[in-house]
Amino acid sequence: MKDELLNQIEDIGNNHLSTSVETPLRPDAFDKPDDVKIQNIQKHFMAIMDELGLDLKDDSLSGTPYRVAKMYVKELFYGLNPANKPKLSSFENKYGYGKMLVESNITIDSACEHHFLPITGFAHVAYIPNERVIGLSKINRLVDYYAHRPQVQERLCLQIMKDLQQALKTESVLVMIASKHLCVSSRGIKDKSSYTTTIEYGGAFNDIERRKEFFSCLNQEID
Repeated sequence: MKDELLNQIEDIGNNHLSTSVETPLRPDAFDKPDDVKIQNIQKHFMAIMDELGLDLKDDSLSGTPYRVAKMYVKELFYGLNPANKPKLSSFENKYGYGKMLVESNITIDSACEHHFLPITGFAHVAYIPNERVIGLSKINRLVDYYAHRPQVQERLCLQIMKDLQQALKTESVLVMIASKHLCVSSRGIKDKSSYTTTIEYGGAFNDIERRKEFFSCLNQEID
């Protein structure tokens, strides 16, 4: 029975299972201030290092539990806290721009929620404006925000797309992510060269000709 449960746990991680578009968070996730979270994580990570047999009295290792705890709360996973979400101010499309806009090669620096190992790569975001447009840096900030939490790549695509659709008041948004997963390259199959690509879209991008236009534009930029 125990072996069967352990096999199920491994299968969930290897199959990249996602349970919801929303990141699974407890209702009390932000009741504690950051300094308390850092203090608690520091204590727990110290126990992990001790269990591995590392000498925490060594000068090189003594500060590691604090550094890891601070990194988790303030850097790697700052996107968990909705207080850090960028404000997606949109503007009236006064000049009547109605063609595709593509923001490409946006850095993805995330972590797999199944193993807490890095996901690195790029996001390519496109939209066709209707009545609203958005500042370019807001797209980058939104990608960065959702990337900085334990993630599944499929969910990351959806979260970025749905927020932009809401801010722009149009379904015509496309999000493509191509990235490397260290949970694939450094454990399990240990494939060093493969990339994972996910794509989500709506509105005008349901038309295959619009998607071809996007890929054509993307290929020109990459070349």
